[in-house]
Amino acid sequence: MKIGKIRFSTWLFFITVIAMVGYIGYYGYWYMKGQPKFHSQLLLLIEVFVGIIIACLPFVIEKIGYFYFPQIELIFFYIFLFMSIFLGSGLQFYSVPFWDKYEHVLSAMMLAGLGFSIFQGLLSARDNARNKPFLMSLFAFTFGSTCGVFWEMYEFTADGLGGLNLQRYEEAGRMLVGRAALMDTMTDLIADLAGAFLMALIGYLMMKNDPSSSRHLVFKSKRQNFFSSYYF
Repeated sequence: MKIGKIRFSTWLFFITVIAMVGYIGYYGYWYMKGQPKFHSQLLLLIEVFVGIIIACLPFVIEKIGYFYFPQIELIFFYIFLFMSIFLGSGLQFYSVPFWDKYEHVLSAMMLAGLGFSIFQGLLSARDNARNKPFLMSLFAFTFGSTCGVFWEMYEFTADGLGGLNLQRYEEAGRMLVGRAALMDTMTDLIADLAGAFLMALIGYLMMKNDPSSSRHLVFKSKRQNFFSSYYF
């Protein structure tokens, strides 16, 4: 998708980076004056700065690598980055009900989209499985949902080692018991499954109706000269 001569993902990149730079400038100014607007403001400023670096990674990878990311993957990536780092952490949107669940759905869709590219990359050009929409979609769903499981394992480990309460087993200093203690983790996993399934279904329907549409879901080799080097 293009707006004028610039692809939509590039616009999202600019919006994300400009918003983060503005955040660092504004909230950094108040922090330096000794009037931080949020608790742990320095940590939030560092996190937003790291977000700017992460936002630039696809551009750098494409410049030095041998492929281009699919546009749909970049769109999900920048929306997720904007929601999680700028809005979620920087502006404390995690206090918005279910904000974390929206992010889990979106990240699972992004990772399932990556699964399509990985599936194609693991097979030779002559392998008939490359043209099987159901197999590609099944792999994408499995990859996206499995990444969500590994993330919950990371949170579980971090909680055990550092007592970070990432899995929300503690509320207002009180340890939750039974179903309440499992609620955050299980709803996160359900959101991951829903996002991965939705992306897999979208990919399946796209390829079922038009087999050539798989090109929108997978990495593109630079040797194909499909994009100008100006865009990403």
